[in-house]
Amino acid sequence: MTRSYRFISDHRGAYGVARLCRVLDVRRPGFYEWLAAGPAREQRAAAEDRLAGEIAGIHAVHHGAYGSPRVTAELRRRGEAVNHKRVERVMRERRIAGTTRRRRHSLTRPDKAAAAPDLIGRDFTADAPGRRLAGDITYLPTQEGWLYLAAVLDLHTREIVGHAIAPHMRADLVCDAITLAADRGLTGPGAVFHSDRGTQYQSAEFRATLTAHGIRPSMGRTGSCYDNAAAESFFATLKTEIGTRSWPTRDQARHAVFAYLAYYNHHRLHSTLGYRTPHETRLNYRHHHAHAA
Repeated sequence: MTRSYRFISDHRGAYGVARLCRVLDVRRPGFYEWLAAGPAREQRAAAEDRLAGEIAGIHAVHHGAYGSPRVTAELRRRGEAVNHKRVERVMRERRIAGTTRRRRHSLTRPDKAAAAPDLIGRDFTADAPGRRLAGDITYLPTQEGWLYLAAVLDLHTREIVGHAIAPHMRADLVCDAITLAADRGLTGPGAVFHSDRGTQYQSAEFRATLTAHGIRPSMGRTGSCYDNAAAESFFATLKTEIGTRSWPTRDQARHAVFAYLAYYNHHRLHSTLGYRTPHETRLNYRHHHAHAA
């Protein structure tokens, strides 16, 4: 019907409204009602274009990674009273889509050596920051050779509280990551650190580092990515959202990872955190408990 009304509006000067309505078998009153609603229609279209522009801006700032739920949450944080179904429709119509994650292969090498008990049991939550941590290692391909990233994830805030990058996978890589977290004051006494059974995490050097910081080790089963799903999920997110599969140099890879970690901790909204950032979640916890005390 709308197409017919538009045709009539465009050609009424030459053929007249009555004749065009008769030929196209539409009601004259209906055409005039459509014509009268034109200003409101244009206003809605302008509002839709403005919303689409905001959505596109959010999508670009967040490396093309946000789907409609996170875009909706970000719009609401900016004071927009917007329905998630409307955001989903606009993104679909304008072909704005969040990136999807691919499953990655684990770097875990099966080891039959004695391991720590599983103190997490696939419960990747914590009632306070610094109490339950998870970690893993991933690879970063460059034209100069491999780089390896070890990360420490806080299960309460989803913040990366410690990390280390090196061109090797020796035990001091994971030691440096947990030491950074402890030196920043982001681990608590008696905290649990959960990992897979990679040889780095089972090394005497790493066990000594955990003991020095008052942290207890925890490990999932050999070859089971689900037992360390939180850390695996973070690396899958990083690989998807960082947007680069291989870097020309190791320095470029380091800079890209440091920039992403800053974005991830301070700007990326997390659905598991009620669409807040990890940094906000940690500050909110401290603020709430400072007032409660």
